[in-house]
Amino acid sequence: MTRGPGLAAVVVAALGLAACGGAEAGGAAAPDERLTVLAAASLHGVFEDLGEVFTEQHPGAEVTFSFAGSADLVAQLDAGAPADVLATADETTMTRAVADGTVAGEPQVFARNVLTLVVPSGNPAGVGGLDDSLDGAALVVCAPQVPCGAATTALADLLGVSLSPVSEEGSVVDVLGKVTSGQADAGLVYTTDAAAAGDAVETIAVPRADEVVNRYPVAVTTGAASPELADAWVELLLGPEGRELLGDAGFGTP
Repeated sequence: MTRGPGLAAVVVAALGLAACGGAEAGGAAAPDERLTVLAAASLHGVFEDLGEVFTEQHPGAEVTFSFAGSADLVAQLDAGAPADVLATADETTMTRAVADGTVAGEPQVFARNVLTLVVPSGNPAGVGGLDDSLDGAALVVCAPQVPCGAATTALADLLGVSLSPVSEEGSVVDVLGKVTSGQADAGLVYTTDAAAAGDAVETIAVPRADEVVNRYPVAVTTGAASPELADAWVELLLGPEGRELLGDAGFGTP
């Protein structure tokens, strides 16, 4: 199982993407045995784990993921990228896909997430929170058009603070990468990403962060080549195994 490489490569070379799970020896799976999932970047780790469970439950199936910022995923789908399932990091972005007619039926919320502040291990800039300790520090956040960026704006407004980031990234993974590589002194990311980073970061709790909740919806696409497998993926997400793995990764579940 591998990650999809982004918009251009997904559109041009989707049929050549590496897959996870059960192709028969000596040949690729039939089209109705391939499942392509476009998923928000913050779902990377848990969806790969779920992919292993899924292929155990569906021998012969192949699962391919493309992880990116939710706005990019919707753009990919609207541009004709082949996909069976779309999972975004907020309902606003999914609403755009519904309006575009690229997803079918009613999207279903399967997870929740909130923001936290992270700094590199050792906190070299001495950041203490979303306060004056950020003066002169390199803060990185998500761009406003992606769900983690919209949540950042909402949280700053709620707290009555003005943030001055040195860069705005296209996904929460990019924000985390800036912090763990030492290119930034602090970043606002989802609590799940902070947990996944382990000792590479330190977490600083943000007051009232639990009042700004991103709800993650999932939907089958209108152009799904494997609608039965797509429905089965949604069932896995909403079922007990999916809820357990999402909970273990730090997500809240409905």
